[in-house]
Order: sequence, then C-alpha cells, then structure tokens
Amino acid sequence: MSFLVALAALVFLMFVAYRGFSVILFAPVAALGAVLLTDPGAVPAAFTGLFMDKMVGFAKLYFPVFLLGAVFGKVIELSGFSKSIVAAVIGLVGSQRAMLAIVLVCAVLTYGGVSLFVVVFAAYPFAAEMFRAGNIPKRLIPGTIALGAFSFTMDSLPFSPQIQNIIPTTYFKTTNGAAPILGTIGAIFILVFGLLYLEWRRRQAVAAGEGYGEGHSNEPPPVDTTELAPALVAFLPLIVVFAVNLLLGGFPGVFGGLIERAYGTSYDLTLALDHSIATPIASIKAIWAVEGALIAGILTVFAFAFPKLKKTFADGSKAAVGGALLAAMNTASEYGFGGVIAALPGFIVIKDALKSIPNPLVNEAITVTSLAGITGSASGGMSIALAAMAKDFVAMAEAAHIPPEVLHRVASMASGGMDTLPHNGAVITLLAVTGLTHQQSYRDIFAVTCLKTLAVFFVIAVYYVTGLV
Repeated sequence: MSFLVALAALVFLMFVAYRGFSVILFAPVAALGAVLLTDPGAVPAAFTGLFMDKMVGFAKLYFPVFLLGAVFGKVIELSGFSKSIVAAVIGLVGSQRAMLAIVLVCAVLTYGGVSLFVVVFAAYPFAAEMFRAGNIPKRLIPGTIALGAFSFTMDSLPFSPQIQNIIPTTYFKTTNGAAPILGTIGAIFILVFGLLYLEWRRRQAVAAGEGYGEGHSNEPPPVDTTELAPALVAFLPLIVVFAVNLLLGGFPGVFGGLIERAYGTSYDLTLALDHSIATPIASIKAIWAVEGALIAGILTVFAFAFPKLKKTFADGSKAAVGGALLAAMNTASEYGFGGVIAALPGFIVIKDALKSIPNPLVNEAITVTSLAGITGSASGGMSIALAAMAKDFVAMAEAAHIPPEVLHRVASMASGGMDTLPHNGAVITLLAVTGLTHQQSYRDIFAVTCLKTLAVFFVIAVYYVTGLV
C-alpha cells in the first residue's frame, strides 16, 4: 500500500503537468496528499519541515543562476546581439545548409549562456526564412531547433552554464567542467546522429514531393538584417561568459580556479555577527563561477549596447525576472516534492527496486531520466532524483571506484534524456512559437529525445571500455 501511495503521487504530478496546471500549486498537493494517506497527523510538519525546507533550500542555491541567466538572455535579445549572432553563423555555414545552420545557431547561443526560451524566439524567424527558401517542410523546424537548443549544449558539453549542468555540482562537489572528455564524446554522438536523422527526414520529404507548405500559422515577417551589430561585438558577451566561468571555476585536473584559490575549501563569514557562518566552498564554487560569468556577460552587453538598452531594459528586465521566478519556483516545488516523497515508507520499496540495478551509472541514468520524463522537466526530475538518492549514488560509485565527475556527467545528460515528453514546457513553447502542433512536429522532437537518452548509455559504455573521464 505504501508503495502505491508514493507511485500515485508521482503519477498525479505527471498528469497535472501534462494537462498544463501549475507545478508550483500542485507539487505540494501531490506530496502532502501522499503524506495524508500515510500518516494524516504528519501533514503540517511535512509541509513546513520537509517540503518548504527543501523548496527554500533549492531557491537559495539556484535562483540567482535562473535570474542572471534570464537577464543575460534578455539583454542579448534587446541589444540585437542575438540577431547578429544568428546572421553571422548562417553566413559562415551557408544559407543552403539550413538545418546545420539553425542547429549551430541554437548551440552557440545556449552554450554561451542564453536561456532556451530566448533561443527559440531568436532562431525561429531565420529558420522559417531559410526553410522556405530551401523548400524544406516547416514541420521539421521544431526538431531542428530542439537538437540545437535542448540537447548537447544544455547538459553534455563541459562548462555549459545551463542549470542542468550546475545542479549536480552541489551533490558531487564537482565543477561544471566535470568529465570533459565523456561530455564531449556524448555531445558529438548527439550532434552527428541528430543531423543524420534530420537529413534523412528532409530527403524523405523531397522524395514525397513535399515542400515548405502553405497556410501556416505564426509565419514571421522577413528578417531585417540591416544595422546589425558587428559579429565580433555580438559574440563577445558569450566568449566572456565562457572565459570567466572557466577562470573562476577552474579546469578539472589542470587548475582549481580563482574561487578555490581565494577561499580554499571553506569560508567563515564574520562581519559584525556574534558568530561566524561557515560556507562550504567545494559544493558551491561552480554556482559562484557561473553567477560571476553571467554578471560579466551582462556588463559586457551594456558596455557595447548601452544606448539601446537604456530605453528598453526597464520593461525587458521585468519580463526576465518574471520568467526566472516562474522557472525557479517550478523546479524548487518539484525539489520539495522529491524531499517529501523520499521520506515516505513507500519510497524505500522504489529505492530497493532501483538498487536491483547493480551498475551505479546505469542506476543513476534510469532514475534521473525516468523522473525527468514524469515531471516533464530536466532540472525538476534531476532535482527529485538527487534529493532522494544522491548519497546512494555516491556510495555505490565509491564502492566501484567511479569518480564523482562521471556521476555528474551521467546525471546531467540523463536529465536531458526523456525530459522532452509532450508535456514539457519548452516543447509546448517551441510548438506555439512556430505555429505547429504536436501531431505535425512532435515526432521529430521525440527522435531527438531518444537520441539524447541513448547518448547517456553510450557515454557510460565508453567510460567502462576506455576509462576516459
């Protein structure tokens, strides 16, 4: 019975997410409903002592990353730099290679720290224009954008500033450059097979005589590429984010980074307090590095585009802050949900069942990607899994002499596995922006989803065969 209660709470959360209801509202309902069926008297204490404690703890650590990432993406958009970056990449690759160009555009922007949602809005007008010119079916645009924005730059490539690559650092005391060789191999796997799949789909359409099509919704106007910022200036903030992130956080096995050199493993805050507050640097240095990098990137945009930003930043920043609050609170609510579910007697049954998978990396990958699929959120699913089972993963890995960096990379990549099921918020936004439906275009997004999931297990196999990290 206790197992069914925990399972029912997970299924309920998946159902409400799929139907589009607010996770912020229904995550506590699902968690406390499970507590009610287990021990009715424990509901108030579970809400305050578990759900809210976990939720606030997540926000304390990660909300600044959500906020700075949203603001950085917004100033890149308002300054016109995103349009310049897209035009420059397309000019370099060639407009005749529409799919490759759009994938690379999305990859450059996301790896540079621009949020996934901003990338969708920035890339779509160019994608529509190029696909129309190349007579490629419009229904293939969402899959193309998904490959570039929702996959290898989000969680596979080392030093990605996206939240999916940051969350594991606090559990495994790693940097966001963890397992750089494995991550790069996984990224190449996704990129190569993703492009091969998209090309196969394009050739199928050509053979069937299908073109771009007519009567589409949300068709963007022709892209105005006059008065674009110089490409070097537009790319500079992205380069600054990458460089500062690397400088502050360090490169695994080469140097520890400025944060570690300045603060060591712990820092005691005193000021005028009557007692010192110890800050464990090892578990948060990666978060500090990304925050510092995003601040540097924002300041760089302001330095080169202040005249434009002074007119639009007030309203634009309000929208960015609103989006960051919603995204952070969604994930924090799912994290609180995970903390409550992990405390239920029924979850012991689930943990024991997962422990029947003897390989720690396969165990971690299945757990994280399953919960990401249930919640429709990479960060949410990973947060639930790591909140409940990170200590178990670490213990199993230590017993098998597996470095924590490999745990980090597997967790990060697995979170971006089955997360893009039909109820995923980014998928719904992508289809809405492009004016297409699940029936028209989800097949190709799902193919990218399957490739991302396969890449996790490919990377695990590479590790066991080669020992590369």
